[in-house]
Amino acid sequence: MARRQTSDAAPGTPEAGSLVGADWLEACRRMVAAQRELFSRERGIAARTVYDGVGEGGDHSLAIDRRSEDIVFAELEHLHADGYDFTAISEERGEVAFGSAGNGTAVIVDPLDGSLNARRMLPSFSLSLAVASGPTMADVEVAFVHDFGSGDEYFARRGEGASLDGEELRARGPGFGLEVVGIEGAKPERLIPVLDALQGKAYRMRSVGSIAISLCYVAGGRFDAMMTGRASRSVDAAAGQLIAREAGAEVAFAGDGLDVGLDLDARYHVAAALDGEMLATVLQAQRFAERAPEGERVRKQPQRPSGTAAADSEPPPEVDA
Repeated sequence: MARRQTSDAAPGTPEAGSLVGADWLEACRRMVAAQRELFSRERGIAARTVYDGVGEGGDHSLAIDRRSEDIVFAELEHLHADGYDFTAISEERGEVAFGSAGNGTAVIVDPLDGSLNARRMLPSFSLSLAVASGPTMADVEVAFVHDFGSGDEYFARRGEGASLDGEELRARGPGFGLEVVGIEGAKPERLIPVLDALQGKAYRMRSVGSIAISLCYVAGGRFDAMMTGRASRSVDAAAGQLIAREAGAEVAFAGDGLDVGLDLDARYHVAAALDGEMLATVLQAQRFAERAPEGERVRKQPQRPSGTAAADSEPPPEVDA
């Protein structure tokens, strides 16, 4: 169960404003700028392979994850000080109440979606942030995803469309069917049955290593579809799914619609595609990933003191793919 915390920051005004209407673009850009400075200091695989306990989402936490989250929460503290009340849901800290949590407004954030890529100096990892007016994916109102590798900035407001670097984003591909399909959570034992199910239906598969980025790739027609090979969390997909939907793509959680919770304890598969027919195809294949493969080995992770890097001879702890 994710632990609920309370922020000590006091609001600067007696009445909370509408969080959905806040200037999220500028707030998120400040987060991105500070994170870029962090990444420039933490260069190299060794520097980024330092662990710092276990986050509320259940994964072993990298120190760079924690520091990225500190940057995001510093900006959220400023928003609360400006009079906004909300609950933040984050992979590392869990649920944190900023003022009155009874208004139902939530900020769902993954400061570093694609931690393994970041640790291994692979360029595809992102900041993913969503603002919701209610408890489900259908209630997400604002979404922001920044791809630190390409510098792409994705943004969407519910009912107002999606954009990439300020230009309208449309989920349109070249019209060749499932030419390129993204898959996330690509452990071999879960990937193989999915690939078998897509034989003759998909032309090529790609694994980016960030659910948020993969959803945005569908939004821009770079992927014809995407799917997860293991159950995801709300922080992984909340922003990307709104961007994809506002761009015109079809999105489904748990093989169905958007009626899934935003709490950190929830787990579900996500799939998206440029149209309903392609979505149905990847959903059918995704069912094979939902079944635990026969003989699948669950690796026991070694315990090590917080703040130490993993030795080369040890298998690394599980971190967000």
